[in-house]
Amino acid sequence: MSRYFARRLETLAPYTPGEQPKIDGLIKLNTNENPYEPCRAVRDAGFNENLKCYPDPECGVLVEAIQSYCQLPSGTVMVGNGSDELLGFAFMAYGGPDKKMIFPQISYGFYPVFAQLFQTDCRRIPLKNDLTIDPTDYKNVEGTIIIANPNAPTGIALSQLEMESIIQGNPDQMVIVDEAYVDFGGESCIPLIGKYDNLLVIQTFSKSRSLAGCRVGFAVSNKEVIGDLNRLKYSFNPYNLDRLAIEIATEAILDVEYFEQTRQKIIATRDWFSLEMTKRGFEVPRSKANFIFAKPPGMDGQSYFRQLRKRSILVRHFDQPTIEEYVRITIGSRQDMDKLLEATDDILDAAEKGEPYEDQ
Repeated sequence: MSRYFARRLETLAPYTPGEQPKIDGLIKLNTNENPYEPCRAVRDAGFNENLKCYPDPECGVLVEAIQSYCQLPSGTVMVGNGSDELLGFAFMAYGGPDKKMIFPQISYGFYPVFAQLFQTDCRRIPLKNDLTIDPTDYKNVEGTIIIANPNAPTGIALSQLEMESIIQGNPDQMVIVDEAYVDFGGESCIPLIGKYDNLLVIQTFSKSRSLAGCRVGFAVSNKEVIGDLNRLKYSFNPYNLDRLAIEIATEAILDVEYFEQTRQKIIATRDWFSLEMTKRGFEVPRSKANFIFAKPPGMDGQSYFRQLRKRSILVRHFDQPTIEEYVRITIGSRQDMDKLLEATDDILDAAEKGEPYEDQ
């Protein structure tokens, strides 16, 4: 148990799941599993009969693959049902009525939701005028810090050195780094895990490994902090990843060549598309994510969002002070982005001619 763990949870006695041995030929009658295969339709879909048995609660094969990929020692990784579950555990472990969570005012929308859910006061620190995070705002603060890096929805990233200054500046506070988009050009804080006991890094398979529908994330920290999160997992949902998710995610982490090919394609498309939007008069902060944040010229963000939707293109608009003039655009295929540029040219041409662009 780490020194940051919420005191109200110290006496928590986690559930102990039935043993899931890896011994061939063992007669296993300890977890009330059905001895018969799933229905034929499930089998015909290509899923094997092992679905009738519970998955490994430790997700050992996947955890070992992640530790190997990240060059981490045993006991420093746990996996979750998407990074959101792990973020929820982190808010539970290091938040609560006696704690405060500190995060940027403009960031991932789940943070204030988790804070409310786990009865945690939160302090939201405004971004600078250029939408960047100022590391000095997060030094010597009272409370658990959580920073999405690269940030969402701006895509702007802090360097590893800047993140380290925040970790160093809060030796008695937990610092959680949400690296959902780090593989698209950011600098991960995972190499700092062995250096600081107050650092927790959370990543996901949803973005750079194309597994949003599979729901797999992972957390990296020292053994005590991972022990905190596992204590909550085993008190809430020991079998949080199913057998298919474990198998699929393991293959995804092992296929480094495909991972590199696809993420580099996204990075190249993002940089080209950002330049094209800038040529058209858009304000586009430098993104290190698989999306850009763009402010259209001559119209508000909501109008641009609506006009794209009329042309069967869906982007994201946030009706929120400071960023309501922007839209967030995910980087799709080159063909997708070409179509968006064509639609954008049509919208801008209509606006320049004085034609109404709002729904009348």
